[in-house]
Amino acid sequence: MSATAKPSADALADRRARAKAWFEDLRDRICLAFEALEDAADPALYPGEAGRFERTPWTRGDGGEDLGGGVMGMMHGRLFEKVGVHVSTVFGAFSPEFAARVRGAETDPRFYATGVSLIAHMRNPHVPAVHMNTRFITTTQSWFGGGMDLNPTQDYQRDKSFEDSVLFHQAAKAACDAHDPAYYSRFTDWCDEYFWLKHRQELRGTGGIFYDHLDTGDHDADFAFTRDVGEAFVKAYPQIVRTRMDTPWSDDDREEQLVRRGRYAEFNLLYDRGTKFGLETGGNINSILSSMPPHARWP
Repeated sequence: MSATAKPSADALADRRARAKAWFEDLRDRICLAFEALEDAADPALYPGEAGRFERTPWTRGDGGEDLGGGVMGMMHGRLFEKVGVHVSTVFGAFSPEFAARVRGAETDPRFYATGVSLIAHMRNPHVPAVHMNTRFITTTQSWFGGGMDLNPTQDYQRDKSFEDSVLFHQAAKAACDAHDPAYYSRFTDWCDEYFWLKHRQELRGTGGIFYDHLDTGDHDADFAFTRDVGEAFVKAYPQIVRTRMDTPWSDDDREEQLVRRGRYAEFNLLYDRGTKFGLETGGNINSILSSMPPHARWP
């Protein structure tokens, strides 16, 4: 369902500013939570200095016309082998080919997109990798999208009945149920459909929720739901990390992790909408491809 009344220019500017500010605040809190986990990691399992995020601003385009940009946040730590938490705010006009595929851009290619995205690849194979993003996009229409999905790398964890996935899904369901009792069933099914590796006939992970083009006609309600998705992530994932981070691992566990990381890379390069959107709109290539795992194997 979409809104029937188009907001004024001032109202739309306010919506964009509030969304951008929220994504930046969520980014800051996630980075602090991840750095605290780095500090808490057992030196016997994770020797060396605790990692810290390095933030790198970037601008879109050639530096002439203002087309937006963002801040790439990367940490290569002892617990978080590679984690990126990025915020971007980009605007301008889609290419004619891309505009034809984007809702509301068919007749007017101008767009505005702001969002936060993250991917965490963990050093310990028993700590699942994770992905989360939320975004607000406007063309001649506007909507929210995003989600959160868990990506265990060990076979014994790759079932939705495993306790980590149960906790993760419970947090996602609570966020959904607070807004619409139909959301969780719809969005978790959407997640499984979206993160399906067609060429391998398997799921990338154990899922979570995924949604797009959320425009019910009540902008504030849609924004509140998107914020609750972010809060659900902040609540659930650090708890999962704390539960698994002290588990020792073997060379075989690491090998299994690297093979599963290969599946993650395949999805992002072949199917991921965010990757395609970033490349089509001239985003920062380092930020876009930072989701790639630091090491992977295709034996």
